Amino acid sequence: MSAAPVAPLPDDRLPGGFEVRVRSDVRRIEAGRTLLGGSPLRSLRLSARARLALDGDRLVVGDPTSEELARRLLGANLADPVLDGVHVTAAELTVVVPVRDRPEQLGRALAPLAGLRVLVVDDASHDPAAVAAVAAQHGAEVLALPVNLGPAGARNAGLREVATEYVGFVDSDVQVDAAVLLRLARHLVDPRVALVGPLVHSRARSVPPRWFERYDACSSSLALGDRSCAVAPGAAVAWLPSACLVGRVALLGAGFTEEMRVGEDVDLVWRLVAAGRVVRYEAGETAWHDARPTVAGWAGRKFLYGTGGAALAARHGSAGAVAVLSPAMAVAGAAVLLRRPWSVPVAVLGLARAGQQLVGVLPDVPERPALAASVAVRGLGWAVRQESALLLRHWWPLGVLALGSRPGRRALVSAVAVDLVVHRDVVRRTGLLRTLVARRVDDLAYGAGLWVGAVREREWRGLGVRVVRRRRTG
Repeated sequence: MSAAPVAPLPDDRLPGGFEVRVRSDVRRIEAGRTLLGGSPLRSLRLSARARLALDGDRLVVGDPTSEELARRLLGANLADPVLDGVHVTAAELTVVVPVRDRPEQLGRALAPLAGLRVLVVDDASHDPAAVAAVAAQHGAEVLALPVNLGPAGARNAGLREVATEYVGFVDSDVQVDAAVLLRLARHLVDPRVALVGPLVHSRARSVPPRWFERYDACSSSLALGDRSCAVAPGAAVAWLPSACLVGRVALLGAGFTEEMRVGEDVDLVWRLVAAGRVVRYEAGETAWHDARPTVAGWAGRKFLYGTGGAALAARHGSAGAVAVLSPAMAVAGAAVLLRRPWSVPVAVLGLARAGQQLVGVLPDVPERPALAASVAVRGLGWAVRQESALLLRHWWPLGVLALGSRPGRRALVSAVAVDLVVHRDVVRRTGLLRTLVARRVDDLAYGAGLWVGAVREREWRGLGVRVVRRRRTG
């Protein structure tokens, strides 16, 4: 299975004056000599020169030492870039909008892009005249494809026509302001950044919104949280949706893998990261995605997303795993979900083992035992959350079988309770019953897609768990 190649890295030095700021959730220990935080969690011990380069939480690149420190802080998600003084003009960006029919949605997508060069790629529409008319109304160019290539192929066809340094990809069912795209492009002042995406919220078009649209508006699969970060497998944000992206043309190479009709966005992000590029998520900017107007369309899209898991695992191995657990946390998390008399001592033993391992990798400072304990407790919470998702979402066929036993039923009830706690904000905004029903439909559809994709591709790693062991990071 081939993948579109990516371009070689150019001179990738950060420009002088580039500024980063240490994140507010990073803990300073050992009198500020060590930083603890990031995603995945890590500790970073600072040399004397590195500490001198830091002005409180602020670092300005001015020499090789400060540049290297900025790179490490950004890559570890210990700091974010400060882009207030960076400006990108409309002449530097071309927007590619792939579409097949849907002229009404296309019109809504094009309206807020006024002032930018926009290329509509008509992916063999049944009514190309309607698409062309809407594009002309909004001053957009049209590239008509004679055969349907799918979203990845249509975006690549547009990418080949882009002459500007930066490209934006905006789906025809997405609305995003031109100013947002230009602000996203500011991240590309870092020459290693190949791709950046905003927070993508779902928006219902029905009046009043239907129950599943209300849920989707609060819990869209495309909304990746309210914290900006570097994107990578294993990080807090592991992928970006192709619904809205801004990229550096020179680093995207041939673009998306065209034979992939789903998951092509995840594949592109992971290939870029593996090639040494930087991909960033900017939660401070927002794009709006139209919610599916029918239950069948909404659940069908979840199912389709699930089918892509096998193809991603075939290309990227363990990065496509549905959970990441250490052995100690896996056992402790299972004990919590089973809620038996022995669950507390087993969970305590798991925490003790995890704490012991953490003591071996955390910096040798007086606070180390307390730090290890707090990180272990957080790890247990994350393990319980992941195992709940396995039972309800990724492995739900096995969860159904578990209904035949009392321990299985107990674990499933625990998993549902954990899921509602995790999504308590959705419960608050949409109601307990609506959230409970919508979450289960969401899980069943996505999980069914995972299993169908695995059987069809004969690729089971997309259903697997990646086992990790603690190790020291410098």
